Amino acid sequence: MLNKNTPARDLIRQVFSTLLPGEGRATLTQNTAAPPCAAARSRQDQATAPRRAADRPDHPPQQLIVPVCEPDQGESDCATLQDKGQFLARQDRWTDLSAEIAKADKARQNTPHGLPVAELLAHGARSDVVNAVEHALSLGHAGDRRKMIEGVMGLETMCVEHRDDPYLRTLVALAHIDVAWIWRGYSDVLSITVANGQRCAAHFDRAAALLHPLDGIALDSPFIAAAKTALLAGQRSASATQVADDFAALIDLDPDNHRHMRSLGTHMLPRWFGSYDALDLEARRTAARTQEIWGDGGYAWVYFDAIALDPEACARVDIDFFMDGLRDIVSRRPDQEMINLLASYCAVALRYVEETATTTTGQRGEIAGAADWLIRDHLREIHPLIWAHAAQRFDNNLRIASPRRFADHGRRDALRFIAGLFRSEIEAGQRVEFSAKGLRVSPD
Repeated sequence: MLNKNTPARDLIRQVFSTLLPGEGRATLTQNTAAPPCAAARSRQDQATAPRRAADRPDHPPQQLIVPVCEPDQGESDCATLQDKGQFLARQDRWTDLSAEIAKADKARQNTPHGLPVAELLAHGARSDVVNAVEHALSLGHAGDRRKMIEGVMGLETMCVEHRDDPYLRTLVALAHIDVAWIWRGYSDVLSITVANGQRCAAHFDRAAALLHPLDGIALDSPFIAAAKTALLAGQRSASATQVADDFAALIDLDPDNHRHMRSLGTHMLPRWFGSYDALDLEARRTAARTQEIWGDGGYAWVYFDAIALDPEACARVDIDFFMDGLRDIVSRRPDQEMINLLASYCAVALRYVEETATTTTGQRGEIAGAADWLIRDHLREIHPLIWAHAAQRFDNNLRIASPRRFADHGRRDALRFIAGLFRSEIEAGQRVEFSAKGLRVSPD
């Protein structure tokens, strides 16, 4: 699922507009890696204020150079696809929209950054309705039921007119799920918390009713199967077996998409539907089912977000299996988006998770240490927004007031960490340069 609380068009541009290859060059500081959280960054800024300007990230030395993909390098494929879905919906070209979604779904089309084209088209098509609900809530119009549901009811009317179209039926269900998440997000803000909870549940129930007749497997549709897993957030009584089976079906339909495996791992945590034993079991099963595509990478993907969220999950992971999985992912997907994702995960997302008494630092430390070989052997350029999201442990519900400032935080986190890796080389007077040809270390 995409972000439920952020307007659709802005979200796609926030997350993906920086991920296009670029020629921007940035020199790096000699500082070691610093915590990415705002409070820690503020403390470090105060502690280092007396230092010379040349020692700070904004005035780095010239010995270490790496290309940085700047956030304003043009429209992303994701935004373009979302715009297309929004346009077709605004023109009431529902049959054309359904055909576009079906075509992308059947072909398993993904953007270069891994998002399914079908989901992007559908997200754009319902964005006006979903954004209108969030806007009304932000203005305090929660009590005006007509204003809150008129857009959704318009989609319901369309659904009746196209009652035999599974893709449009799923689109309306996803709109209800998005609206449910918005009501849940505002439960702590508005005074009518109980009513908010009831409205949230009502939208999940309506989405479930719309999706109940549809079978993603029979229709060979990852789009529909993914929508059914999105319902789980409103069904906390679901069993771990049911959740695992739903995700297994989705992963089998679309094994190339690592996001399904990551979502499975999160849902298998004890805080949701599973247990640590269930998490490990599903990780091993997923690795076996996706061996031909990801090698041992399926095991690592299932644990990927679970480890970042839960220290106990990290303590229990089969570290050798996980590390083999990381290497297999790199061997199969060596593109820079993937390398930045894995490197920022190891370098940032894992290093500042709060430790508990039951957590062994050795497991986390070994995974975090993989950032060294990922960067030295495979990194060619920095993608700032990936690093910025890693600092937030890839929170899909994160609100971003300024994409540019958010990306700048990611750039600084990446520069600090990479500079720390090469501190000895810089202090020895060597020049360390990243380029499309690889890493080069030479006398300055």
